Amino acid sequence: MDTKIGSVDSHKPPSNDIISCANHNSSSVPSTAISSSEATLGRHLARRLVQIGVTDVFSVPGDFNLTLLDHLIAEPGLNLIGCCNELNAGYAADGYARSRGVGACVVTFTVGGLSVLNAIAGAYSENLPLICIVGGPNSNDYGTNRILHHTIGLPDFSQELRCFQTVTCFQAVVNNLDDAHELIDTAISTSLKESKPVYISIGCNLPGIPHPTFSREPVPFSLSPKLSNQLGLEAAVEATAEFLNKAVKPVLVGGPKLRVAKACDAFVELADACGYALAVMPSAKGLVPEHHPHFIGTYWGAVSTAFCAEIVESADAYLFAGPIFNDYSSVGYSLLLKKEKAIILQPDRVVIANGPAFGCVLMKDFLKALAKRLKPNKTAYENYHRIYVPEGQPLKAAPKEPLRVNVLFQHIQKLISSETAVIAETGDSWFNCQKLKLPKGCGYEFQMQYGSIGWSVGATLGYAQAVPEKRVIACIGDGSFQVTAQDVSTMLRCGQKTIIFLINNGGYTIEVEIHDGPYNVIKNWNYTGLIDAIHNGEGNCWTAKVFCEEELIEAIATATGPKKDCLCFIEVIVHKDDTSKELLEWGSRVSAANSRPPNPQ
Repeated sequence: MDTKIGSVDSHKPPSNDIISCANHNSSSVPSTAISSSEATLGRHLARRLVQIGVTDVFSVPGDFNLTLLDHLIAEPGLNLIGCCNELNAGYAADGYARSRGVGACVVTFTVGGLSVLNAIAGAYSENLPLICIVGGPNSNDYGTNRILHHTIGLPDFSQELRCFQTVTCFQAVVNNLDDAHELIDTAISTSLKESKPVYISIGCNLPGIPHPTFSREPVPFSLSPKLSNQLGLEAAVEATAEFLNKAVKPVLVGGPKLRVAKACDAFVELADACGYALAVMPSAKGLVPEHHPHFIGTYWGAVSTAFCAEIVESADAYLFAGPIFNDYSSVGYSLLLKKEKAIILQPDRVVIANGPAFGCVLMKDFLKALAKRLKPNKTAYENYHRIYVPEGQPLKAAPKEPLRVNVLFQHIQKLISSETAVIAETGDSWFNCQKLKLPKGCGYEFQMQYGSIGWSVGATLGYAQAVPEKRVIACIGDGSFQVTAQDVSTMLRCGQKTIIFLINNGGYTIEVEIHDGPYNVIKNWNYTGLIDAIHNGEGNCWTAKVFCEEELIEAIATATGPKKDCLCFIEVIVHKDDTSKELLEWGSRVSAANSRPPNPQ
């Protein structure tokens, strides 16, 4: 990985008020001595966050973190964004990390920590560096028999820590100043090295107390790079090249761990060199350029994009770079792949068919070296090109006909560009957005491994804050939106220009297609009315409710024209049974996997 992480931001934002959501540029600041009154833990933590590239921190105040928040606000390069709840603050830090490479949130002890925990678990599952900071008890209360508020009523303060131990790669409980510097720096550097969340608890009485260990500006991180075992790398490349060069119609498939391995460019470099047909797993969409000349689409078993599965599954060799094979990505364990044909690359490991396996080999190094050893072979791509039939257009709608989902996404396809990013919520948006053809430079994010409904609202907030030059297009179902709707408020406070398509079909459609029941029906809201109420005349907001294609066309024209500088919320009314064909297929297969009877004892 890169040895230099982020840079220090010395620009003062327009406001240091907690609701300020301005974006900042970065510039380097040398390490210098600072006055003893400023040599505090709070200032050190704030400077560290800015130094690693975090200029926006998502927070919810509570009495244990208020003094710490004062110090974060005082940092000129840091912008504190108050969220409506801790879960959304965590989701926002997740979305921010997907663009910036690292994110941060600050909550209060236990009631805040356990509320943000679900978002931190999602970030862990998706390999995202995220600094979760908790304002903890007064340092004098540790080791006593006192009972504190915001706890479960026991004098043991470790409940929150024990919960975080399973979803973070490092935990630091800072309850004295002597080792605070070391604990904070170790936590942050571990998050960056491991690409996972970390937990930092800071005693509520410590942030403002001067201490000699904070008497200088933080020395910039210089993380030791991970290195491949050179002999292992050479052996792995030799064996892989021999395997693939003997194949008749080999293919490449990119997986989601390309991101954590920082190997996306190396993967494309390999694809350029070898000429193989190039596909992605669904959770890797957006990591590989879809304008690549040999790109054949998304490989997702029975619900792959057109003609992709046929090429991948009929290949006599396939290289998967950074895959995650779970019940969702394998469509209920129904992929037609054979281990003896597969080369599986993980961030630091190569497995060739039924053996051998090579450890301590970094994916990026391996792909770059392999690119020089493979013979060009375009057979699989030529087969794809030979059988490919362009997808048809949705049936033309009659005047004022109720809007269909496939028509909606036909228009979203026209809307996206290099200046946009797509956020797809868990649900049918997974499948409909998967079929979008991403233009060069168009961002794309969704949370497939954890699949937490409601993730997209906070993630949209964080992603849009991290990349203000892009307009985020969020596709969210009504059921998911009801979980986390409040932080549209924060988007408005931050002046974001996102377009949200709220797809109102009356319930949890993805659950309906797995196993239906009355619990999948939800109370309908007047969603545009809700957003108008949240707007309340403060900020730039525009809403529309559309029932047919004509109204959709008009709404998109307004959102991209007169209201292009507003947050635009478009509620799309569709039939409750109007789903993608891929969800119907996927749901039945996942249902079958979920309902397998117990194995005989």
